[in-house]
Formats: sequence, C-alpha cells, structure tokens
Amino acid sequence: MTARAADRARYDRATSHLDAPVAIVDLEAFDANADDLVRRAGGKPVRVASKSVRCRALLERALARDGFAGLMSYTLAESLWLARSGFEDVLLAYPSADRTGYAELTADPKLASAVTVMVDDPAQLDLIDGARDGGREVVRVCLELDTSLRLLGGRVRVGARRSPLHSPAEMADLARAVARRKGFEVVGVMAYEGHVAGVGDAVAGRPLRSRAVRLMQAAARRELAERRAAVVRAVRAVVPGLEFVNGGGTGSVQHTAAEEAVTEIAAGSGLYVPRLFDNYTSFTGRPAALFALPVVRRPGVGVVTVLGGGYPASGAAGADRLPVPYLPEGLRYDPQEGPGEVQTPLLGSPADDLLIGGKVWFRHAKAGELCERFDTLHLVEGDAVTATVPTYRGEGHTFL
Repeated sequence: MTARAADRARYDRATSHLDAPVAIVDLEAFDANADDLVRRAGGKPVRVASKSVRCRALLERALARDGFAGLMSYTLAESLWLARSGFEDVLLAYPSADRTGYAELTADPKLASAVTVMVDDPAQLDLIDGARDGGREVVRVCLELDTSLRLLGGRVRVGARRSPLHSPAEMADLARAVARRKGFEVVGVMAYEGHVAGVGDAVAGRPLRSRAVRLMQAAARRELAERRAAVVRAVRAVVPGLEFVNGGGTGSVQHTAAEEAVTEIAAGSGLYVPRLFDNYTSFTGRPAALFALPVVRRPGVGVVTVLGGGYPASGAAGADRLPVPYLPEGLRYDPQEGPGEVQTPLLGSPADDLLIGGKVWFRHAKAGELCERFDTLHLVEGDAVTATVPTYRGEGHTFL
C-alpha cells in the first residue's frame, strides 16, 4: 500500500460516520508542516497569515508552538474580532477603508494596542482621522514596501501590484509624514515578495518555464535583499524604535530569514500545503487540509460523479486554480466539464472501485479559501476524528 493509499484508508475510517461533503485537517501533517516552517525560519519568529488558515482553533494551535509569534490578518473587521478574541499581536496586511472599524479601533485602548494597520499613502491617514469619531487612541502603523522586480528601466515589472513605495527615500518620506502626524506611530515595515514566495519554481512537465522562474527569483532575491536593507536603514533613521521588519512567505522562508534586516517571517499556506505549493524546490510539505465529496452517480465504465466540487481559487483564472482529485489516486476531471457547481464527473480506472456514497478526497488550490466552503473542520489524528472546530464561516464571519 502506498503512503497516499494508507492516508485514504485512514481518512475514510476517521470520517466513516460523517456524510460528505466534509473537510478535514490532518493534525500530524499540520504539526510537521509547522515544524518545517520554524526550521526554515532559522530562529526568526513566524507570524501566521490568518487568511491561509481561517480557523481560530488552528491559529491558536500554531501560535502555541515554539517559533511562532503573532498573526497577519487580511481585513480590519477580522483584526478587531481576533483582538477581541484574545490575540494580542495582529498585523493587518492590507490597507483598509473600513471607517466603522477605524472608529472602533481608535476608541478602544485594548484594540489599539493589539492591532497594527498597513499604510502606503498619506490619504489612508486622512481616512483614518476622518473615521475617528472622537477616538483618540494612537494607531500603530506598518509601512509596506513594493517588492516587485523592475527591469529594463522599469519597462518590465515582475511582482504583485501592491504598495506604490519602491525606494528607500519614498519609504522614509512616508515615515516622516506619519511621525509628524498626531495619533499615529510607525512600528513596522512589511515587504511581501509574492513573486518569490508564491510562485512555484518546479512545475511538472514545464522544465523551461521552471528554469526561467528560478532565474527570475534568484535575481529578485538579490535585488530585494539589497533594497530592503537600505529601506530599513532609511526608515530607522526616522523611527529608531522600529519594532519589526516583516518579510517572506511559505515559498521563501529560508531565503528571507537569511536577510539581516528582516526580523520576522510571514507564512500560513505552509501549514495546510494546498496544491499550489507542490511545485517548489525549496521545500516539501505534507498535505494537511483536504475535503471529500460523495459519489452520487456511476454514469459508465471508468466514470463516477460526485456532488459539488466547483471551488476555484482566487487569482488569474486557469487550471492551476482548480481543486485536484487526490484520493484515490488516478482520477481526473472530464475536460469538457471540469469541477461543477453542483456535480463533478471524474474519469479514470479507480472510478470502477468506488461505490455510491463513497468519498473522493480533494486538495484545494489555495489554503484558507477552502474554509469559505465549510462551516467546520474535522481534526484527524491517526484514523479518528478527535475534534470538530468551526471555521470563520462556521462562526458567522465572511470577512471578504
């Protein structure tokens, strides 16, 4: 029996009392992935990206382990909810236009001390001040650096379109603008190199593309390490008490951690290891989060149909954004249908051994987005479900 077949047998036994659709997290795999992130971080704390987990119980489990410290959130409403839930260090990774949330933040000393907001434009400070509604608490601010690699005099750009601040001088200017403004304090710098951390460099069947990605990423790491160090020096000249410099992501942990200027690493997808993280030379994780769909039809030889399945991930549309049939091994989508809103036909010889009511296990393309489809996660240890915990959705929250 292969390791994957053994996992399938365990998951089927563990969930035999549960009707599909059902989502699980294999705690042994989750913990092993957590240990690997800490190892690759080389002694620097790992801040957990909440958007990649979206389950309070599992955020708490990660933070209870040595080597993890703090959360990186994705909306202001989520940040405030997490802070009220007892999380004491929440970095909001994206600017917000949530005026109601800012009014709450600036009126509550506990929230203001726990939550750090992201800024890359003075207009964002204006929005916060306009939302205060009498709130006088000092707002903790993190400045975001654009990490994109610019080539040919800026005519070619590689990387996500995030912050407009690219140079040390631009970052220092914004730091001064914040420092001059009453009610704000610069405490951190963030630089997320998504074109390195979030792009696989060993895509199966595409050796030339994979080599090109590796060459691009090597150049990007060199350029960013030099520029990030200069940015931190420039900002520290304005804000000597800077508390943290955040960088990295699951796919670049060890490279970013090697930079002296970086004080902490952000990662989250590496806990669940969705399918987009199969194509990396820098690390190998264990799939920890899966979902099962029930077989409801057997249309013919080598075909079964499961209920549901149309759970695409965000990003540029493409086959790599689709969930992948994982267990039993050897199933594939019908190219004329793909994963459907209500039903999904699957092709392959393993279909002939599946019975009506049986389970087919899938891996989502991305990590936390799976939790937008399920109210609960069943936590598996060995061949048993040892706990069932709510996702954000199960607690009544869909923040985006």
